[in-house]
Amino acid sequence: MKKMRDTPNRDRPREKLAARGPQALTDAELIALLLGRGTKGRDVREVAGDVERYLKNAEDGPSYGDLLEIEGIGSAKACEIMACFELGRRYLGDDGVSGHRIACPEDVLPLVAEWRDRKQEYFLCITLNGAGEVIERRTVTVGILNQSLVHPREVFAEAITDRAASVILVHNHPSGTLAPSTQDIGITRQLVEAGSILGIRVLDHIIVTKKGYASLKDLGHL
Repeated sequence: MKKMRDTPNRDRPREKLAARGPQALTDAELIALLLGRGTKGRDVREVAGDVERYLKNAEDGPSYGDLLEIEGIGSAKACEIMACFELGRRYLGDDGVSGHRIACPEDVLPLVAEWRDRKQEYFLCITLNGAGEVIERRTVTVGILNQSLVHPREVFAEAITDRAASVILVHNHPSGTLAPSTQDIGITRQLVEAGSILGIRVLDHIIVTKKGYASLKDLGHL
């Protein structure tokens, strides 16, 4: 593999992007541009190639811990890569979400389709205005749900900023079961109570899997 220092200036990622735009760069070149330089004994192209191969197989997006296992990636670069993905998700991943009207649990499913078959649990909060229209959809936590992680302040902080009238909570069950756990029910009741105090109603808490969904409201837990 040709090293970056042996590449003509016009063919280096920074110069190519400036002259032709980001679309002209390969994935590996974009990653190399983000990394900036390699490490002792490893050219930036080698490190970028390893990162590219990892990202292609990272179904749920990059993990900080996994990135650190790549030779040549330290904490700073792992954080930068994670930040880039999060910015992309925030600015591009939610197209078509705002303004979507929610009248029943089925209306929520298209907004969370990509999370239904994730291998980790994702807890999402969808904020709505007084007309029942979506303001924003956000990931609150990733990992096994518990009441210390899904704290009311984490759920309602952005809802307050959005001036939301209500919220719908959603999380996936990687196991495929739609039955709510005792933990699910406890979290729901805690958040309903907190929302009541704040004047933000919890309309529903929906569990999703590849095969279907379960509404805790329909099951009588709200």
